[in-house]
Amino acid sequence: MTAPAEETPTPDLLYSETEEDLRAAVRSLLADRSDAPTVLARVESGTPYDPQLWKALAADIGAAGLLVPEELGGQGAGPREAAVVLEELGRAVTPAPYLTSAVVATETLLALSVREGPAAGLLGELAAGRRVAVLAAPFAAGRPGGAQPVAVVADTLEGTVTGVADAAAADVLLVPTTDGLYAVEPGAEGVAVEPLVPLDLTRPLATVTLRGAAGTRLADGASAVSAVRRGLLAGAGLLASEQLGLAEWCLAETVRYTRERHQFNRPVGSFQALKHRMAQLWLEVVSARAAARNAADALASGSPDTPLAVAVAQAYCSGVAVRAAEECVQLHGGIGMTWEHPAHLYLKRAKADSVAYGTAGQHRATVAELVELPAP
Repeated sequence: MTAPAEETPTPDLLYSETEEDLRAAVRSLLADRSDAPTVLARVESGTPYDPQLWKALAADIGAAGLLVPEELGGQGAGPREAAVVLEELGRAVTPAPYLTSAVVATETLLALSVREGPAAGLLGELAAGRRVAVLAAPFAAGRPGGAQPVAVVADTLEGTVTGVADAAAADVLLVPTTDGLYAVEPGAEGVAVEPLVPLDLTRPLATVTLRGAAGTRLADGASAVSAVRRGLLAGAGLLASEQLGLAEWCLAETVRYTRERHQFNRPVGSFQALKHRMAQLWLEVVSARAAARNAADALASGSPDTPLAVAVAQAYCSGVAVRAAEECVQLHGGIGMTWEHPAHLYLKRAKADSVAYGTAGQHRATVAELVELPAP
């Protein structure tokens, strides 16, 4: 007699009281330190990151250590809580290396399953907000696990990685190589970090060039590939929450503006055509919330369906974020096209996010591979 298949637990898409308290703290901080005029001023200055804001977010609130176990100096929370932080960062389009350091780099190190040594020490520093680590992989990366551009030659690192997000803000670079995973100091001899001109000015990109650079080996080849896969999977899954927050802001701002903007002696939002557009966008944002929460819950529970949940979330949420930002710009009319209005920051962030950690098309292909469709 065949044993019945084990049922997959129903995902929890609701927010807990703890998560809502965390949201309130992060939102209050960002309202004070990362409002639209502040973000616009910082991206115009060429130095988008605010060290004091990062200290308050990472150390004072403790957001940088949400994924790190308490025994390693973290908060011992999980991806659901980190997803809430990313929703708020997306809603405020805040320039901060949270996704790259507190999620991707942290999950990569956690995948090494170490409790002592350089990786464990680095995790403690990341959790405390004292250092920022960045995985030296292209932000607009496809599926992980391909050929590594960095080689190990005579115990030194040689190679170039283009389009690394937040590399300029990193204190440590996690460099996947043909021989394993290495920790490299950006200021060390043989390491060059050259800024690029990105579409999204709130998330700077850079080219990392290694010429005879020294590094600390954290993992061998097989372990490194597995760790990088886990880091990028978590990054893609929680990026959906950032896209959700971005879309929610765009929808709320568009509804607010169309209520206040009058034409022909009535609010423009009262016109049937605009009502339909905003109602359709609301439906898409609600669906995006379900997809993003499902991905965060799958990552938190270690569900075997995590790759599928992440692929579905990215395949859907990236398009919703772009559409919400485009509608925000268009329905604001002339002011939406100006540099002074923050709508363009959301559009650029949405466009940049739509190709980060795999495009929607690549994620749809992953869904097709993972789901066994019935024969016609």
